[in-house]
Amino acid sequence: MTYNHTSTAPSLVIDPATAVDRIIESLRSNLLNEFRRKGYVVGMSSGVDSSVTAALAVRAVGPSHVFGVFMPERESDPDSLRIARELAAQLGIESTTEDIADTLEGAGCYQRRNDAIRRVVPEFRDDWGCKLVLPSDRLSADRLNVTYLVVREPGGEDRRVRLPAAEYRQIVAASNFKQRVRKMMEYYHADRLHFAVLGTPNRLEYDQGFFVKGGDGLADIKPIAHLYKSQVYQIADYLGVPSSVTSRPPTTDTFSLPQSQEEFYYNLPTRILDVVLHGLNTGRSAADVALEAGLTPEQVERSFRDIEQKRMTTRYLHLGPRLVEPVDLCTMIQVDL
Repeated sequence: MTYNHTSTAPSLVIDPATAVDRIIESLRSNLLNEFRRKGYVVGMSSGVDSSVTAALAVRAVGPSHVFGVFMPERESDPDSLRIARELAAQLGIESTTEDIADTLEGAGCYQRRNDAIRRVVPEFRDDWGCKLVLPSDRLSADRLNVTYLVVREPGGEDRRVRLPAAEYRQIVAASNFKQRVRKMMEYYHADRLHFAVLGTPNRLEYDQGFFVKGGDGLADIKPIAHLYKSQVYQIADYLGVPSSVTSRPPTTDTFSLPQSQEEFYYNLPTRILDVVLHGLNTGRSAADVALEAGLTPEQVERSFRDIEQKRMTTRYLHLGPRLVEPVDLCTMIQVDL
């Protein structure tokens, strides 16, 4: 299945050349003046966000100062590794593959998750597929976002059961090992090379808290966090990111069954949610946004409320460490010297 990313709403059209120049300048300036490092490390998943981020880094500091890390595990889509390697070769950057399956096994990622699943589906086996999903009709009426577990035995059909809160939290907590181990690998290579680490969230993910604290939410700079997903695709086309990347539907690539981002988190396809989020951020009315998004005003209002709810719920993810009292870093530096 291919993904059509070429239809961009008028409100989200940008000048990609200008946008790229601004990002390049920021990447160069921060590397030299703030980080005082020699280059950038980027975790490459074959998704459009990490691919665009890698391409921007190459434009900014040159291929010899960008290092790509591929981090598959036993439940990853094998096409992801192939496509990411092809892009790294096209960009001319050095890269490495870190298979994180053994690390995840040692941390109990799979076992902890499967233990929680078996409390709901006792016959679940380790070789079954699984994923988490939300109801598909979430904009049809105001309702709680109740998460369901989908399991599939080899060769069988999907079974869907409602998840109790404790089991949901354990499944998510165990799955978050994947993002945190990947970030650990990125920082290993960054420390080894005296590089800084690039974050890859787009504006939807950053705004809506669609990241793991200490995992994919951790980085030294996030060069595309101000760009809506539709705008990231415009940058991808401008930079020549191949269609093998841009034609793939956005996925979480976290669970053993294929899972779209809308199934797991968003209440709309990203190209439509971009329009709604942009409309909310720019103060447009629900009726005005509905015309551009192809929704009813009632659906837009519900989506506005969902956006605000996610912002409130995930605010913790954006917070850095709290201090009891302010600490003067200049004083600390003087004392250390």
